[in-house]
Amino acid sequence: MLIKKTLIVFVSLIVFVSTAYNTEAKKEESGKIIKIDNCLRAGDFSPIYPIFSEFENTKNNKFELRDLLKANYIDIIKVTPNADDELKFEDQTFKWTAVEADDGKFKEQSDEAFDKIVYYAAYFNTDRFTKATIKVSSHHLFEVYLDGEMISSKYSVDTKKKDKGKASKSIETELGKHRLIIKVLYSGKCDLKRFISAEIKLDEEFENADLSISISPERIMKVQDIYTGTKISSARISPEGSMTMLRFKRWLPEDKSETWTEIRNIASGKTIKSFRRSNVRSLTWGNDDKTIMYKVSSGKKQSLFLFNIETNIETPVLENMDKLGACYLSPDNSFVVYSIKLKADDETGAMLRTYGMQDRWPGFRDRNFLYKVDIASGQKRQLTFGRQSTDIHDISPDSKRILFSTSTPDYIERPFDKQDMFILTIDNMKLETLWENKRFSVSASFSPDGKQLLLTGGPSAFGKTGENIGSQKIANNYDMQLYIYDLASKKASPITKKFNPSVKGSFWSPVDNNIYILGQDETYYRLFKYAVLSQTMSGIESGADVCGSFSVAAKKLAACYTGVSMTSPRKAFSIDLTNNQFKIIADPEKETYKNVKFGQTENWDFKNKDGVRIEGRVYYPPNYDKSKKYPLIVYYYGGTSPVSRSFGGRYPFNIYTANGYIVYVLQPSGATGFGQEFSAAHVNNWGLTVADEIIKGTKEFLAAHQSADPTKVGCIGASYGGFMTMLLQTRTDIYAAAISHAGISSISSYWGEGWWGYAYSAEASADSYPWNNRKLYVDQSPLFNADKVKTPIMLLHGTADTNVPIGESLQFYAALKILGKEVELIRINGSDHLVVKHSQRIEWHNTIIAWFGKWLKESPARWDNLYPEKNY
Repeated sequence: MLIKKTLIVFVSLIVFVSTAYNTEAKKEESGKIIKIDNCLRAGDFSPIYPIFSEFENTKNNKFELRDLLKANYIDIIKVTPNADDELKFEDQTFKWTAVEADDGKFKEQSDEAFDKIVYYAAYFNTDRFTKATIKVSSHHLFEVYLDGEMISSKYSVDTKKKDKGKASKSIETELGKHRLIIKVLYSGKCDLKRFISAEIKLDEEFENADLSISISPERIMKVQDIYTGTKISSARISPEGSMTMLRFKRWLPEDKSETWTEIRNIASGKTIKSFRRSNVRSLTWGNDDKTIMYKVSSGKKQSLFLFNIETNIETPVLENMDKLGACYLSPDNSFVVYSIKLKADDETGAMLRTYGMQDRWPGFRDRNFLYKVDIASGQKRQLTFGRQSTDIHDISPDSKRILFSTSTPDYIERPFDKQDMFILTIDNMKLETLWENKRFSVSASFSPDGKQLLLTGGPSAFGKTGENIGSQKIANNYDMQLYIYDLASKKASPITKKFNPSVKGSFWSPVDNNIYILGQDETYYRLFKYAVLSQTMSGIESGADVCGSFSVAAKKLAACYTGVSMTSPRKAFSIDLTNNQFKIIADPEKETYKNVKFGQTENWDFKNKDGVRIEGRVYYPPNYDKSKKYPLIVYYYGGTSPVSRSFGGRYPFNIYTANGYIVYVLQPSGATGFGQEFSAAHVNNWGLTVADEIIKGTKEFLAAHQSADPTKVGCIGASYGGFMTMLLQTRTDIYAAAISHAGISSISSYWGEGWWGYAYSAEASADSYPWNNRKLYVDQSPLFNADKVKTPIMLLHGTADTNVPIGESLQFYAALKILGKEVELIRINGSDHLVVKHSQRIEWHNTIIAWFGKWLKESPARWDNLYPEKNY
């Protein structure tokens, strides 16, 4: 056996936004050249040839140096060098060390007669979208990687000194820092000098771009960060509080993704069980810390199992079921109540009848009915039947009763559904009706003693009992409230009537008889405790701006939740509810963002014409200098939901600031979480006052922030916010560029054509219809005011949008084109209301950045590259 020691040099050139190191630039006719004269070096690594490499393979090929070079010794995607960091390969470890080029070359000892691997690393930063060529030269073999992807290579060894072995690649780069890695194999078979050199030549039209070289990995946030690495989506605490069930997601190539669940011990952080790469779905906790319940799919069939995480024993509960839906384990662990879908017959033929507005919704004609299975015997029986679906809400603490509801369409009276609520005693099938034909539906659960219900519903759920709307006429029933319903007296008592946050989740603890709440508090999602005996509310510090997937242990005062902040990605937390001490239990994105520099943020509010505080916040660029001028992006929704202080997402404010913008996010009146009177302002408004608030807020913000350029202000919103973007341009010319995603141009056509248009309008346009309120449906619709638009506007819309059909943008586009206005329509092929495919989301994001760059930065190159003019 012949074992040859070979040393390959990986040259990793990674360039960021930091100070340039002795960057040499020279102007040539074809463009400006920036030579890389500083980098980080790690080596020397000695790889070993594989056994039997001296023999030919079945294709008569020998193992060559190029084969050794192609071997992926280190996952370059994960390599982000920093000075003095260690780089390891098997038992070899070297530190990254800063080195300087000698006459433009990074030189090795030329008298070495053996193979070796060396890594060089540097970063380059650009201040705009840029086209350039990367050229790397060496007498030896190498591969060149840009941001983890191989872009060029040289797989031969020069034989003569005059040979100029090189590899060049034209590139297009977004604004920001980019990682360039050159992987070099210095061969003992080549007696020519050992060196590597690299340069970046800007295309002639991009000579004015500011491109700098550095060895610091510090960088700004980029859109790829949102789709890189593992993300956490939820955290559910076990009944006894010692375990947590964590749900993770990871994006894969070709718009695919991977999701999985892990069971971890909260105290130790140890993973007890992972369900990665399995067909296990819908995991929930049983009634102790060792039992979980889940479904397993096999084709169109599903089975239900109980699993003991201590013994690894899986117990079948239901096997090979068709159309298995929600499953509830009884508190005494003796039975499961489950739902089976009765699928409607497929309708065929040329003429199809529509049975009400909801008949457009997928699955409207299907029905769900409840069944019970005894775990010990496996005996099953059907609990419900009929014309309407039955939806289970809860099983009583003594496991004797189930709480369920039905819903019936009623197109005569808004909100066009009526709810019936029942309690069924399982043993004797005795049915108790709690209410019938309730206009505003609620969700319900039993109190710990089973004598009361905890209800979640709108302010009008029980008439005027839960309303606190001040001078407003109609409550906003998207503003969720809590009620305690006494089963003996059948009376509901509101407990959050004077509590401004909107309820997003609640749990009535059997341990201390208090109710724990996840509440949307203005633009925060916070934790609260309602003391039932004293009828008092208190806040719980969580360590996050926006909490989610809040769950409380049934047998211990402990909870788990996820949380994000304005400049911090999602983490999982646990909290001891006896002293409100919390800790992070999962932070999967820590590595992704460890080198990312965020700008400062601050709150900035103003008062509308009626003296009402309008909440807002500001995101500044990472290297903000208040003495300079910056373009401004104004973001809003304007509908019934506030823009929370979330991180990343579809409208990543931190990436907008990384691109050199100040971002101002404001929350006009009408949103939930600010109190019922504030949210009720949304009803029958449709931008009447909201547009004025956005305009006033923008003007006052500009007056208070001299660094924001008043001639370079853009605005953007989606869905209802897209409607607001369209409407704003008919009311003002203070914006230099506007973007509407999935916006509504005609309130009446959205009301009738959108799948949920009439249902949303049941609150947003309560008791107003096209035939009785022309002022709202026509006069406040952007389409009927299109002639007043002066601002360049881009309309983005999914071609398969069922919520706000694409016709809303098509008709506004047609109007503006006929009027000779500056307008672009970008259709997102196959997308519904939300852009889901991550490849489309990146292109969609780049389109937004390109449009603002064209109009707010006088930099049209990115836009022209994405959407070149064609002679159509």
